[in-house]
Amino acid sequence: MSTPPTAPPPSPLAVRGLTAAHDDRRVALHAVDLELPRAAVTALVGHNGSGKSTLLAVLAGTHLPTSGSVDLPGVSSIAWVVQRSAAPDRLPVTVRDVVGMGRWRSLGAWRRPTRTDRALVDGALERLGLGPLAARPFGELSGGQRQRTLLAQALAQQADLVLLDEPEAGLDADAQGIVAEVVAAEVARGATVVHATHHESSAGRADRVVHLRDGRVMRVADR
Repeated sequence: MSTPPTAPPPSPLAVRGLTAAHDDRRVALHAVDLELPRAAVTALVGHNGSGKSTLLAVLAGTHLPTSGSVDLPGVSSIAWVVQRSAAPDRLPVTVRDVVGMGRWRSLGAWRRPTRTDRALVDGALERLGLGPLAARPFGELSGGQRQRTLLAQALAQQADLVLLDEPEAGLDADAQGIVAEVVAAEVARGATVVHATHHESSAGRADRVVHLRDGRVMRVADR
C-alpha cells in the first residue's frame, strides 16, 4: 500500500524589503526582511523609536509601507492590541461591551450575539480577571485595567494573528503573569503571536526574538 504524500508545511508569515515612514516622512523601518514562525511567539525588542510599533501597525494593515511586501498566507483574521485606548472617557460603554466588540467581525451587521459569542466574551473576561468589572464603565478603569480589557477583546476575536504592543505596560506583576498565560494559551490554540516588549522575562519566553534598532533588524535569536 502506497503512503499518501505528506502535505508541505505552510509558509511562514513574512515581510520582505519592508520600508515604512512616519507621518512626517522620517523613515521608521529600513528594508526589513523577517519571517514569523506560525503558532509561536515572536518578541520585538528595542529602544523607543526602534520601529517595533510601526512594524506591528504594518502587520495589522493600519500603516501602509512605502515599499516591500507583507505575506500572511492563511491568515483570515488579525487582532491588534495597542498600548492605550483612544476611546473617550465619557463613551457610554461597559467593560463587557468593549470585550464584546471582539465578536463584531464574526457576527456581521445586525446579528445578535449567539450563545457561543457570549461564552467567548465571558471566557475572555474571566481569563483576564475582569469578571467583577464587566458592568463598570470603560472610562472609569485604570490604565492597567484598560489594557487588560483590550487584551480580552483580542481574545474574544479568536484571531489567526495576534499583535500586542507592549501588553505588560502599566500592569503589576500578577497581571503580567496573567498576560503570559494568555499568550501561551493563544499559541496552544494555534494562533501566531507577535508582541513588542521592554521586559526581558517576556522576551525570554518567546520562540523568536527580533532585535530592532533605528528601524533595522540587528539580530534574530530563536529559543
